[in-house]
This record gives sequence, C-alpha cells and structure tokens, in this order.
Amino acid sequence: MATQTMADRPQTGILLRQWRELRGKSQLDLSLDAGVSQRHISFIEVGRSIPSRQMLIDIATVLDMPLRDRNSLLLAGGYAPIYPDIAWDGPEMAAINRALSRMLLQHEPFPALVMDRYWNVLMTNQAAPRFFGQFCDLSARRHPRNMLELMFDPAAMRPFIADFATMAASLIQRVHRESVGRIVDDRTKALLTTLRAFPDIPPPHAEAGAPSAMPVIPLSFIKGGRRLNYFSMVTSVGTPQTVAAQELRIETMFPADEETEILHRALLGDGDFENSQE
Repeated sequence: MATQTMADRPQTGILLRQWRELRGKSQLDLSLDAGVSQRHISFIEVGRSIPSRQMLIDIATVLDMPLRDRNSLLLAGGYAPIYPDIAWDGPEMAAINRALSRMLLQHEPFPALVMDRYWNVLMTNQAAPRFFGQFCDLSARRHPRNMLELMFDPAAMRPFIADFATMAASLIQRVHRESVGRIVDDRTKALLTTLRAFPDIPPPHAEAGAPSAMPVIPLSFIKGGRRLNYFSMVTSVGTPQTVAAQELRIETMFPADEETEILHRALLGDGDFENSQE
C-alpha cells in the first residue's frame, strides 16, 4: 500500500460521497448495504479514517461503480488498481474479440458494429460500411469513426434520416441511459456538447416523439425516395473483469418491417433497389 498523508485522505472521501449521492443513498443506506457502520462511512468521507482495500472494493460494488472508476477509488485510497485497463484489441481480449467477430459475421447482411463507451466504432461486419457508404463518403471520416457524429453531421448521414428531430432526441436519451454505470462522465459530456453544436439539434430534454403502435422508435433512412426502417439491439459483455470488456457494446440493426428487409437486400446488391416493391 502506498503511504498516505492527511492531505491525501479527503480525496477518497470526496469520491465516495460523490458516488453515494449519485446513487441516491444516504450514509445509513450505504452502511447497511456494505456491512459497515454509518460512523465509519462518515469518517471516511471527512478523511478521519482510511478504509482498507477490501472495504473500498465492497463499497464500490454496492454503489455499482464502473470498473474504471473503481480503479480510481482504489488509487485515491492508496492502493493499486485491480481491474486491468488494457487495449480492447490486446492479446488478453482475444477470446472476446473472436466472439465479437462471430457475432458480426452471423448478422450479415444487416449492419452490426462494436463500439466503445463513447460510440467510437471499433469493429464492423461487411454490411455496415456497405450500408452507410450508400449515403455518405465514409473514407472522409477520421478513424475511429464516431457513430453519433456520423448521424448528427449534416455532411454525413443526417440529410438521409427521416424524422431527424425525433431520432436525435431518442439518441441523446440513449447516451444517458446506456452510459457505463449510468454515469455521464466528462468525455461523454464533451461528446454531447459536440453533437449539440450541430445546427437545429433538439433541446436537452426534448421528447423522443409521441408513442406509436410500434414497440420501438425506428431509425429510418430515405434513399432514392424510399424509406427504410430499422431498430437496434444492444449487447454487452457479461461479468466483465477488465475496463475494456465492460465498455464494449455491440449494436445490431434489424429491418423493422418486411418491406425494409426487401429494400435493404436490394440496396446492398441482392436485387433491384429502384424497382423493389413498386
């Protein structure tokens, strides 16, 4: 364990209090859930007590802190991080990446993408760039391509999105809902600021549209005067033990109706798109 000074101790307490308040827990709630006395929780928060490594791990688990933030809490407490922060494509992730490749391949001919917590595209199947390349020049986008920027940018996908205001509001809500640990961190806030800098973006608390008969809000594109409707399913890695594994997300797009499935296959070269379903 690293040596702590009195000046170091409050940082642990500050982080603990921030996460406790983010989760809407009182000191009493946290003490009951973590099996620690309320007095001890109070002493940690004001810097009068240095928690053990195991206590910090137990508290972080109760607060459902993301692995990246659990490492930060341990470092603040003077302990080494325990959750590896390795590259998503490093050798330690080989088994996960093989599984991701299988999932992407099996989803052909519909788009499937692997993204990090900030919506940067890390992997795709062949259908994804073929599909999005029908609407904009993907080669002009820097790597890693950010999926949200691609959708919001008037120079990319935005002109081809039907009901853009509804789609934009629903995607911004998804950013909040799907943030790792349900926390919008500084980099996510910066991404949201970038998105809202594009013209005519709905206000932060805009509704995602009135309820419809469909079970999901479709993501709809217009191509050659034809409308293609899709919905997404999002998958994450179960019981992750590395930061990268926790922050990966697999997004698979599906046709929302039979007409879209026919048009999609034609668009990607399996038929006559212009004359499909005329």
